[in-house]
Amino acid sequence: MSSDEPLSPQPESEADSAPDTDRASGEASGDTAPAASTATDAAAEAAPGTAEREVRCRYCGQRNRVRADWTPRAGIRCGRCRLPLDEQAHRKFPGLSPHEYIHPLDSQALETLQLIPGIDPLLKKALEVTGETYLRVMFTANGVKVSEKQCPDLHAKLEVACQTLGIRELPELYLSVTNPLGGGGLGFNAFTSGVERPFIVLFTPLIERLDDIEVLAVMAHELGHIHCHHLLYKVAAELLFQLGSYALSRAPLPPGIPDLLTWPVRSALLTWYQKAELSCDRAAQLVVQEPHVLTKLMMKLAGGTLTSRLNHEEFIAQARAFDQRNESNFIDRFWTWQIASGRTHPFPIWRVSEILKWTESEDGFKKLMKPAALATLS
Repeated sequence: MSSDEPLSPQPESEADSAPDTDRASGEASGDTAPAASTATDAAAEAAPGTAEREVRCRYCGQRNRVRADWTPRAGIRCGRCRLPLDEQAHRKFPGLSPHEYIHPLDSQALETLQLIPGIDPLLKKALEVTGETYLRVMFTANGVKVSEKQCPDLHAKLEVACQTLGIRELPELYLSVTNPLGGGGLGFNAFTSGVERPFIVLFTPLIERLDDIEVLAVMAHELGHIHCHHLLYKVAAELLFQLGSYALSRAPLPPGIPDLLTWPVRSALLTWYQKAELSCDRAAQLVVQEPHVLTKLMMKLAGGTLTSRLNHEEFIAQARAFDQRNESNFIDRFWTWQIASGRTHPFPIWRVSEILKWTESEDGFKKLMKPAALATLS
């Protein structure tokens, strides 16, 4: 959010629909930033008789007790969702259409994919036989289900992200240390699956390296796949990547489907799959509504555990330079597309350049955050 577009105060009617307690809840499980304190901690540390005041969490609406001299720079987190406590308003988009923010490359690639004759019914049949149940069993049997009683701060973050994007039904959320589809190795990722009943898996090796608002961004990115109606094609693509043509050719599919789901479909799915990630990054930005959360998250994805020694401004400069070279140099652009063609996700540095362009554009993130746009969406 730019400094010349301050957020307007949150309407009381919207705030009153949020959870309401006199004092923030105690230490919540699933903590990803133990160095910070909750509002309860801060109030408890105050000397007897010290004046307190009430601050409503901008994200989840929880009322928190803090010292009277508290400021947002104190590093205190909400006792419910554990997101940074701040008195600014947090915008919600109850009537948001994915077409308001979807990346044009996502739309173009999806249109190309849908030109394949009979692609929707064929993919649905393939997933019905081989994929939907398989993926759900693999991930739900390999993780811990998050709820209001199990890692409640993560459940609260999920509610925040769903409310912000206008998703009425919360998908199931699971934590897992290992990725069963990747041979059991440590997962440094997050995952959304299911077509009829979507669910999200957060891999703890990734979550343990993120702060709370970055975790919110990861959840919002995964919810972007649900909000943008990506899941039929996304799950089909992942099934093809994981099982491969060998397993697919031996699956009990109707005649003709294994032959159809060969290179043209795989190529079209992979091309679209990468572009879909760019739309979900935009969904994450609409939820976190803070500058540089996503760029710092991408820096962690690119640099791993060395992030404490990395310079965020230099990483931004690297992304801008990458974008300039791609725009001006055909050879760089050619090799970028060639190398990326075998990946399921875009390069982190490209994702940074794309999210920077969208958040800085008057027709992008800024337009959606203006009060006039919100009135139209509501």
